[in-house]
Amino acid sequence: MADVVKPFDPAQDGAQMTFDQRMSYGDYLSLDKVLDAQAPLSQAHDELLFIVQHQTSELWMKLALHEMTAAKAAIAAGNLPPAFKMLSRTARIFEQLNSAWDVLRTMTPSDYTTFREALGQSSGFQSYQYRAIEFLAGNKNAAMLRPHAHVPKVHDWLVSLKNQTSLYDEAIALMSRSGLEIDASVLSRDHSEPYQPNDSVRNAWLAVYRDPNAHWPLYELAEKLVDFEDYFRRWRFNHVTTVERVIGFKRGTGGTSGVTYLRRMLDVVLFPELWDLRADL
Repeated sequence: MADVVKPFDPAQDGAQMTFDQRMSYGDYLSLDKVLDAQAPLSQAHDELLFIVQHQTSELWMKLALHEMTAAKAAIAAGNLPPAFKMLSRTARIFEQLNSAWDVLRTMTPSDYTTFREALGQSSGFQSYQYRAIEFLAGNKNAAMLRPHAHVPKVHDWLVSLKNQTSLYDEAIALMSRSGLEIDASVLSRDHSEPYQPNDSVRNAWLAVYRDPNAHWPLYELAEKLVDFEDYFRRWRFNHVTTVERVIGFKRGTGGTSGVTYLRRMLDVVLFPELWDLRADL
């Protein structure tokens, strides 16, 4: 007869098993707050999926903003190795966000209709963290401040980001400090306005790509920016296809044209010269 195998007790391996006077895993992560933050407004089974999908996306965006802000500061200081790591991490964050759409796609149109009315006028395009990411990346659209006017703290923060240099502005300034010729009008432009492509910037990036060994830090920076935008574009595309799969061409809950609006966002390019120059190499 086989010996009875007793369940393993982690305490025998030195694991801490009592936490009456100690910080536990749940304490450190404030799991009571995190796991109590899901409050479905209907009895629909899939509403919890919808809430968790969007809440976790906001958490990942919080980390993306943390990394992008630090990367921008590092580029401004000419300290590129940490910036490379931060930009790589940001790209991987958007890879993670892309994978999350696969879970949401398991929700059918019939599933969504069981709780859509509970959403009221709320919509993903009202995400202020997403707007902050857009502003930090350089897509500055003043019209997109209006959905946040009812929360002054958030609105003021977004205005400050809109008025600051973007990641791309700092990359261009670094090229100038590195000896590449950039038009003065680009360096002194109003950073609160959307960036407009410029031939001097294109020519500077071309010089970098035509002789990578002579400009290796800038060459690597360029590829890190392209990598980030690549994953960011995929996230936008997956958003479009997921919405089309679930609601077709219905108008969005926030009043936008839904899929048509999201498709328009696919045409936005964050770092235009870095994509355009590829045809010239």
